[in-house]
Amino acid sequence: MLVRPLRASLRAVSWLERFRDHDHTRGSLVTGIALLALPAVITSVGAQGSFQLIELRMLGDLGPDALAAAGSTNQTLRQIVFLMVLGLSSGSQMLVSRSIGMREPENAARLAGQAMLAGVALWGIAAIAGLFFAERLVRLIADDPAVVPLGAAYIRVAFPFLATTILAQIVTAILSGAGDTTTPMLVSFLVTPLVLLGEWVLGFGVMGFPALGVEGIAWGQGLGSAVGMAILIVVLLRGRSRIHVRGKDLRFDAPRFRVLLGVSWQPALHMIARTSIVVGFMALAGRLGGDVQAAYTIGLRVEMLPIMIAFPLANACATMVGQNLGAGSLDRAWTSIRVTYLLEIALLWPCAAAMFWFRAGIAGFFTDDPAVATLAAEYMLYSSIVLGFYGLYFASFRALQAAGDMRSPMLISIGVAAVGLPSGWWLATESGLGATGMWIANLGYAATNCALTIGWLWTGRWARPHAEAEAARAAGQG
Repeated sequence: MLVRPLRASLRAVSWLERFRDHDHTRGSLVTGIALLALPAVITSVGAQGSFQLIELRMLGDLGPDALAAAGSTNQTLRQIVFLMVLGLSSGSQMLVSRSIGMREPENAARLAGQAMLAGVALWGIAAIAGLFFAERLVRLIADDPAVVPLGAAYIRVAFPFLATTILAQIVTAILSGAGDTTTPMLVSFLVTPLVLLGEWVLGFGVMGFPALGVEGIAWGQGLGSAVGMAILIVVLLRGRSRIHVRGKDLRFDAPRFRVLLGVSWQPALHMIARTSIVVGFMALAGRLGGDVQAAYTIGLRVEMLPIMIAFPLANACATMVGQNLGAGSLDRAWTSIRVTYLLEIALLWPCAAAMFWFRAGIAGFFTDDPAVATLAAEYMLYSSIVLGFYGLYFASFRALQAAGDMRSPMLISIGVAAVGLPSGWWLATESGLGATGMWIANLGYAATNCALTIGWLWTGRWARPHAEAEAARAAGQG
């Protein structure tokens, strides 16, 4: 009687090991990208996507002020911190994937340890800012007297808990660089229900707990995320995945720390430029009225669902490019990009069409306020156009970063944001278009950013150093 369960268990282990331990420098590219992307897409859509939408609904039930307070701070102030984390994550993933491709697991582990130390330092700065400057930070993006105290209460809890998500995201990037996206997927499906349960219980006062409102949402998110962080760190420290970080790897290593920071600051600035648009427009939305800010919050959250499909595919592409360049296979890196493009189009274009056709119903699901719903639906009209080419953009800039070209995507993003932000303010305030002017400016910014980044990738200049290195190796072997 025990034979069948044992066989089923062994098949499950075999399936997980195939995803986790696949050699991405050999074999089918479609299979390699699928094995990397599928767990990450399932994580993003099934766990993180459901979390975003359910939390958004809970915030909507708490009222427009709560929605504006938590939404605006999440999409702006927290995002500024996570841009630093994204920089560290991008740098870590690139360095780890390159080391794995070169068959240097010890170096990969040392770099991973330095990334974790950098994450702890970043958390300390964020916690201090949240504890002592919460109200000042909120006033940067909101001046509604009903929203500011709610936002400040949210930040005082959320920012000290940022260690849970900062370290979890860095460890996820390390595992992804090593080719393991399965472990983060399994952890996310365990943690997401815990987070949502905590938010529901503490936000609405269920099971005898006090109803803490927006502050309870922050407590639930922080406590649940702490469980996920702990599990991921244990996996990394016990060698339960493709990379094993030991105690010696967590000691400060100045040369490797400098290398990590050297490849991390440019991706961080790249993403800061994009977030400056969101932060600036969120602040502008607050000045146009609470309805506009609530609508913008809904629109940003909804468009995150297809982006949660696009970005894992782009990250899979980055791992494929990094590992294959490390293994000395430039042609395979190029082909990985082409395959990812096709997958991005196949998955994101239907999402864009669905957002376009069903935007009114989607907006109405998250709010009962007709003014907010109308504005959110209008935002989604423009956002559906952006989503048509966002997948190609993500794949392009992540491939460039994986190849070591951190500067070009950064300069393009900063330059376009420097024009997009003042354009949005002018269209929304001086032209008389109001919120519609913001939506138009966002579309213009996104289209220009995508065109320039994709165009730069296909000039092939990033590939020249790798082609020269391959030629030198071939000459040496000859």
